[in-house]
Amino acid sequence: MTDVMHPTSPPEPVVEVVEPVAAGDPVVVAAPTEPMASAVPTPRAPVHLTGGPPPGPATLAAEDACAWFGSRLVLEGVDLVMPAGMVTALIGPSGCGKSTFLRMLNRMHELVPSAAFAGQIKLDGDDIYDPRMRAQEVRKRIGMVFQKPNPFPAMSIRENVLAGLKLARIKCSDKDALVEQSLLRAGLWREVRDRLSSPGGALSGGQQQRLCIARSLAVQPNVLLMDEPCSALDPTSTGRVEDTIAELRDQVTIVIVTHNMQQAQRVSDFCAFFLAAENEPGRVVEQGRTETMFSAPDDPRTLAYVSGRFG
Repeated sequence: MTDVMHPTSPPEPVVEVVEPVAAGDPVVVAAPTEPMASAVPTPRAPVHLTGGPPPGPATLAAEDACAWFGSRLVLEGVDLVMPAGMVTALIGPSGCGKSTFLRMLNRMHELVPSAAFAGQIKLDGDDIYDPRMRAQEVRKRIGMVFQKPNPFPAMSIRENVLAGLKLARIKCSDKDALVEQSLLRAGLWREVRDRLSSPGGALSGGQQQRLCIARSLAVQPNVLLMDEPCSALDPTSTGRVEDTIAELRDQVTIVIVTHNMQQAQRVSDFCAFFLAAENEPGRVVEQGRTETMFSAPDDPRTLAYVSGRFG
């Protein structure tokens, strides 16, 4: 950043004299003005982490992805690209496989004993289900925020933000700066900066959810998955989380599951509409730019759903 050079002596005041337009009109003399200070805060460089993900957002791509619970096929043949630095919303009625698909994107689906997966999920071209790829490394690069806020209740706000570093074995030389940076990115810093030692569980529901977002952001992931992050929040808290998503969109790839069609319109760049017929697995009916999906979709079922005719 270029330093701003200040003069060693004060500048001469600028005086403007306005000529009178008629006899008896006063002469107007402008008061000296101070140089205007910039209202834009000085940006801080990202805090360096050792052992963390590579910097920047990444592209996620599903190719012929299928999921089972036991012998039941719940999701079939999903082909979907989630572009880097964009927000992709997964929409559709309950039971169509949206949350299952979201959990496939960072290998949480495989934590269910009866679960199985087929196909490929690629992170910047690398298959995250490759046997050589460790699940811990995948989840380091692809973070997740759940439907219900889940801060660690016995930990302080500061400890909650830093918890992911310890779990992922990431080292940071300036933890105070990382806490501030993560809370700023999550839109929570101004509300909690004077009480970082207070328990995270003492915050309001909306603040707890933004604390969980800050905790995910602290490890500097390339992708952030959000499973209905506002479903349990009031409208004010929902608005703040949506503001946070808007501010993060060029820093991290975001994939969000939502049942709120207005929210999908407000926050996302792309949409994928999932649907499951009775006794059939979920499939992606249509995908594309959010504006097109809500104004002129190709499939009449998409228009019926986004218009509120079913679901």
